[in-house]
Amino acid sequence: MADSAVLSVRIEKSTKDRLAKIARSMKRSQSFLAAEAIEEFVSVQEWQIAGIHDALASLDRGEGIAHEDMKAWVATLGARQTRSS
Repeated sequence: MADSAVLSVRIEKSTKDRLAKIARSMKRSQSFLAAEAIEEFVSVQEWQIAGIHDALASLDRGEGIAHEDMKAWVATLGARQTRSS
């Protein structure tokens, strides 16, 4: 990692032991795996937060569906019957 920084965290001993076991089996360092896990967590959280902000912005623009309209639409889903061939 050319542009890296040090972060110190406290974790349960049992978690550290489990991480050590995985690191050995993967022939990777615990630090590498922890950094990889944090990167994945941060990426998912950024994606989720951006999605929430986008959804709220669309509601602010009036692009939502009224609750009663959605309930009525969902009620029709169970009423549809298909014929078997």
